[in-house]
Amino acid sequence: MTAAPATVDGVDELADLLGAGGALVLSGAGLSTESGIPDYRGATGSLRRHTPMTYQTFTRDPRGRHRYWARSHVGWRQIATARPNAGHRAVAALQAAGAVGAVITQNVDGLHQAGGAEDVTELHGGLDRTVCLACGDVADRAELDARLRTANPGFRPEGTEEVNPDGDVELPEAALDGFVMVDCLACGRGPLKPDVVFFGETVPRDRVDRCFSLVDRARSLLVLGSSLTVMSGYRFVIHAAKRGIPVGIVNVGPTRGDAKADIRVDAPLGRVLPELAVRLA
Repeated sequence: MTAAPATVDGVDELADLLGAGGALVLSGAGLSTESGIPDYRGATGSLRRHTPMTYQTFTRDPRGRHRYWARSHVGWRQIATARPNAGHRAVAALQAAGAVGAVITQNVDGLHQAGGAEDVTELHGGLDRTVCLACGDVADRAELDARLRTANPGFRPEGTEEVNPDGDVELPEAALDGFVMVDCLACGRGPLKPDVVFFGETVPRDRVDRCFSLVDRARSLLVLGSSLTVMSGYRFVIHAAKRGIPVGIVNVGPTRGDAKADIRVDAPLGRVLPELAVRLA
């Protein structure tokens, strides 16, 4: 099947843009959908069906926190076994070829790194780590998973196949009472939190500053699979446009940054990125 001319023209322009080298990638949930992780705002997005955990609920409501960990204990298995797709691998290939430099990702699934990318800044953290809210200890999520499996043998409620982008699943309230949460191994007191930025939580300032610095040093900014609905990622598009840094956007459907884009391609990332990698790698 022949691609629509607009898509072909857009890919040609993207290849010219990336051919100059040193592009900074800003990726969103749309890059991971082909790995089986749903996005928040797409046609089948998670926000259409459930309200994600907020920082305020997690830190102030013990029952809400217990609910999150019960759901996340089940959902983590799908996140942990997800594999990078052709788009992730293409980004790594473009990086190895010098067309792409650093990567900023809004995703928390670790698939960029698993796909071979380097110099990845996880804007919203990573689900593969936990942090203690009492002592600040950061630990491997696999360690927590092993402890939770021991504390909850056979905990697998029915109807929990579909994982949400933040790594949890929907569970009936009745199932929560059968779940046992564990405390921090380092201090034995503090509640644990995934090392991610929840809705309503602020991205650490030093991380934001690093991302602005990456934009300043980039020859272009390439947005992949993000609707740019939230300011967390959109601010880097605004910053690039103000500094005259060319912006390319590849996403299925419109984005908040379309008016600031020099190049806009509305097509699946799994189709566009491998084509770019073949041309430039």
